[in-house]
Amino acid sequence: MAIRHCFDKDVDQVLFEGNSCVKKVILNRPHKLNSLTYHMTCQMIKELKAYEVDPKVKIVILKGNGKAFCAGGDVLASYTCMVAGHWSYGINFYKKQIMLDYLVATYGKPVVAIIDGIVMGGGAGLSLQGTFRIVTENTVFAMPETAIGHFTDVGSSYFLSRLPGFFGEYLGLTGTKIRGAEMVECGLANHFMLSKDVRLLETALDEVTSSDTKTISEIISKFMHKPNVKQHGAFSRLEIINKCFSRTTVEEILSSLESEAETRAEKWILEAINWMKSACPTSLKISLRSIREGRTQGLEQCLIQEFTVGSHIARRTVSDDFYEGTRAMLLDKDRNPKVHMWDPSKLELATDEIVDRYFSRADEDYMESLQLPTRSNLVDTMRPKL
Repeated sequence: MAIRHCFDKDVDQVLFEGNSCVKKVILNRPHKLNSLTYHMTCQMIKELKAYEVDPKVKIVILKGNGKAFCAGGDVLASYTCMVAGHWSYGINFYKKQIMLDYLVATYGKPVVAIIDGIVMGGGAGLSLQGTFRIVTENTVFAMPETAIGHFTDVGSSYFLSRLPGFFGEYLGLTGTKIRGAEMVECGLANHFMLSKDVRLLETALDEVTSSDTKTISEIISKFMHKPNVKQHGAFSRLEIINKCFSRTTVEEILSSLESEAETRAEKWILEAINWMKSACPTSLKISLRSIREGRTQGLEQCLIQEFTVGSHIARRTVSDDFYEGTRAMLLDKDRNPKVHMWDPSKLELATDEIVDRYFSRADEDYMESLQLPTRSNLVDTMRPKL
């Protein structure tokens, strides 16, 4: 049963539509918030490569059916296979996701990601590499991986590290949700429109006969709407966020937040503290290091390093944190990971030596380094803000 679930090949999980010039890649698992499966990533890689070399194809549109663009990779499917003894499935699936993200980031033709709904984890890794990243009032973004013993991955060490100040560390360490307007404000997205106009935009893009980004931008601009940024939204707190999340260690960040809470018991500060206290200690430290190192790395370096860390997690070379967190949050849904199963269970016990092990490259075959293909079209859509 578990193995069949792992390798389920529902051919309708991704739809490929469009005309000769405009191709649409539509994630089609709305009942699962379009969470990515191994088969979906393979399908998309195959079709995107075909579109890229087809001279008739000018642009590619990425979108999702239902109320989500994509809530991430299907973690539970990978977990089910890996606990059944098929740990290599998890690593291979992870590799496919990274290869897909890299393909989109280096694509030879404009990619328009229409993010009208939930976008988290692997969904962010896929869409936030696009040339045009369009969000709406329905968009909700978050990177909640530390709650299940994983870390902020799928290219987030690249795109989070390039947000203004230390906003990326804040999002990565607290799992905070932000809306579409704030995504544009901080630079994660570059266009905002109303959801009701998405279909009109698609109709207009259907007429595109050129890969000229200026022409495509002009079409998109006709449907843009001024976002209503909340006065007290997450990005408005950047000064305090910078003060707390610029600290060197996770312990210092948490201590700084607790000091702020003593003088200003604001909801967002308390939520950040509670998240960090319940999240996996080692995951928090891995995520902080990954984002910090990402500031000085290119996308390729970020993805290769993330694959190394992810492989250690899947193979359990250091701990079972990911397996216990997934069981508690996604399988049994008791939302009660056994504290003693976070290994180690406290921040101060998650030493640099332990964290270093996740970033180390092993010589074993199952821990081989990720090899990314040579591609010349990497568009630096995000630049370091510090």
